Amino acid sequence: MTKIAILFPGQGSQEKGMGRDVAEANAEAMGLWQLAEAECGLPLREIYWEGEAADMADTRALQPALTVTNLSLWLAIKDKLAPVAAAGHSLGEFAALAAAGVLSAEDAVKAVSLRGRLMAEAGQEGHGMAAVVKLARETVEAIVEDASGATGAELRIANYNSPAQFVISGEKAALDAAAAKVKEAKGRAIALAVSGAFHSPLIQEAADEFAEYLKGLAWNAPVFPVYHNATAQPEADSGKILEIMQSQMTSSVLWTQTLQGLYASGVRSFVEVGPKGVLYKLLTPNLKGEGDDWTGQAVASLEQAEAL
Repeated sequence: MTKIAILFPGQGSQEKGMGRDVAEANAEAMGLWQLAEAECGLPLREIYWEGEAADMADTRALQPALTVTNLSLWLAIKDKLAPVAAAGHSLGEFAALAAAGVLSAEDAVKAVSLRGRLMAEAGQEGHGMAAVVKLARETVEAIVEDASGATGAELRIANYNSPAQFVISGEKAALDAAAAKVKEAKGRAIALAVSGAFHSPLIQEAADEFAEYLKGLAWNAPVFPVYHNATAQPEADSGKILEIMQSQMTSSVLWTQTLQGLYASGVRSFVEVGPKGVLYKLLTPNLKGEGDDWTGQAVASLEQAEAL
């Protein structure tokens, strides 16, 4: 039997109307939207079902809304699949933990509502992020080290999205220096529309507050392994999972390493559960060279869920 892994997307995967079809057909899914709205104090259904792109990008709204969308789609397919593992990209890791029973869906929604607010408040002038494309990992790592050393400013690789797609995070002086070096190396650096240096030590204060909150949740052993962003490895012990998630906000997202680890474990079918299909598109560049015996698909709507 083909081994299946479920993948849940994170910020950047939002789109208008997401999750509406499932919520209107499933009372449990609608209940998650209502819970998320109560937790974050924002009219999420109005924003994401009727609103504009600028409002949808607000991390305070985006994190709970996308998590609810991911979990709603999971509710629609969970009885049809028997996954051997799951993973989520950044924010998506909380949906993966809920799917694997580590956290309840309700606790995951409450956690990401706080996470969204803390990350929004952690934004500071002079901090930011940029995507770097068309360069190899070793080149980007060297550029980050050089730019940070030359400026004395914090800079790190926040996301290893594919072998030629990265996100760097840090202080503006180092970001600018890195962008110049990227251009010299014939790559491209694209500033991201965020106000914070996420997945870096520059948001440590927010991460500390979130870590304290996570201690109060009920953490269970996973019913199937979750590969973690910070380690690209699964963990069976619930206490150790808590520790990993307490550092997730400031740790790099090791997505390439995660997908390659899932493949090495025997996974040959990858199903993205969430809007837009961003992670589905990252499968080919990440698994190139691993073999051509895998398949991938995206489940972004009720119709696609029912077609499984």
